[in-house]
Amino acid sequence: MRISIAEAEGQLTELVRLANQGEEVVLTQDGLASVRLEPVKKPISREEKARLLDRLQEEVRKKNLPPGPDAARSQDFLYDEYGLPK
Repeated sequence: MRISIAEAEGQLTELVRLANQGEEVVLTQDGLASVRLEPVKKPISREEKARLLDRLQEEVRKKNLPPGPDAARSQDFLYDEYGLPK
């Protein structure tokens, strides 16, 4: 929904309700988009973060991927046998 700022002045409560329901609300000024109303994302709780991380770790475990390169050795190709840059 696009509405001019002048028209929106008396309808702010309704426009906020619509934005919270997922409708795009754009306020215009001189016919050009100026402001978009959108709901604030609620922060995720520690418990939700922990559950999400556990789920992601379990999905990775299920894929049974081979181990990647050793991080301590991943840049060895950049150096010669004396530890100097090539």
